[in-house]
Amino acid sequence: MVNKSVLRKLSDYELNKYIKEGNRFTPEAVQMAFEILEERGRTFTTEEKISIQNIIQNKKESEAAKKNEEIEDWKDHITTDSSAIRLYSRALLLSSSFFLGTFYGAFLLSLNFIKLKKYASAVFTMFFGIIYIPFQYYTYRFLIGNGFANSSRYSPEILPLILGPLILIIIWVTMMPKRLAYRTQSFVFPVILAIAMLILIFINYQGWFSSYFLLRFTQL
Repeated sequence: MVNKSVLRKLSDYELNKYIKEGNRFTPEAVQMAFEILEERGRTFTTEEKISIQNIIQNKKESEAAKKNEEIEDWKDHITTDSSAIRLYSRALLLSSSFFLGTFYGAFLLSLNFIKLKKYASAVFTMFFGIIYIPFQYYTYRFLIGNGFANSSRYSPEILPLILGPLILIIIWVTMMPKRLAYRTQSFVFPVILAIAMLILIFINYQGWFSSYFLLRFTQL
């Protein structure tokens, strides 16, 4: 956020840099610099005013285009194009990770990376999914042991359940090819994997899955 009072402390020479073509300042800063120079008695020709307004407008359009690009990067580009590659969808990863754990979602995302031949990303994602199991367990135990848990739906103990899936989405956006259009992969393997994961969760060996949503739900 540009503060006009800060710009008022600048000299005319410094303010002139704000209204030159190719400057790196925000459109708001350019507008303020122009107004301050006028307040100080600077007279601009019609051509100069048009040039400055064009600079401001171009900067605004550039900022809007950049924001739109960022929004597009975060969108899920599912298509019906028969030539598009098949991947496990982002919606599947997010929802299944919440119910079946971050490791489950990380495994599916790793398979996506392998299909795209992004093996380093696959290894990184799989490693993250593995280490998140003890991280979630010990974080949950810490929150419970230190009295952070309560009966509210916003209890801090649910943070590990939410954090993992969100990190997986960030990994997807940052490591996947930008705006990759894909078709959804068959649910057969995810269902088989989900059954195996459900067995592990309900066996709950040494309490490793005590914080998982499904176990917590059965204890309500």
